[in-house]
Amino acid sequence: MRLRTDIFVSALVRRVFARGDFAAVEKKGAEAAGAIFIRQHFRDGLETLYAPAPQSFFDEEDSGMRLFEIRLEKAEAEKVRELLDRERKFDPDLWIVELEADDVAEIVPLADERKNPL
Repeated sequence: MRLRTDIFVSALVRRVFARGDFAAVEKKGAEAAGAIFIRQHFRDGLETLYAPAPQSFFDEEDSGMRLFEIRLEKAEAEKVRELLDRERKFDPDLWIVELEADDVAEIVPLADERKNPL
């Protein structure tokens, strides 16, 4: 069973603040099962966008985890905004969380690309 989205986001924000970094929820989506997109802001104005990993990365043992993939890495803020606008048109129930942190490896679990069967 997967953790509700609102609880996952709340825990994510608390973990970021506990490390001394900043986090904010830009857009709230469906409380129970909304997709989560994470914008990581850097001091130079660039951003990395994390999106939900495709279902092909999951197996039965990982069914309760939320995994992410890097959709845009160190991109201009406008490119990130354009991609998120397209995603919103497709799924208006998504969540957008903004992080101002140099390293999010401990808090944003990435899918292992080697597990992709394609």
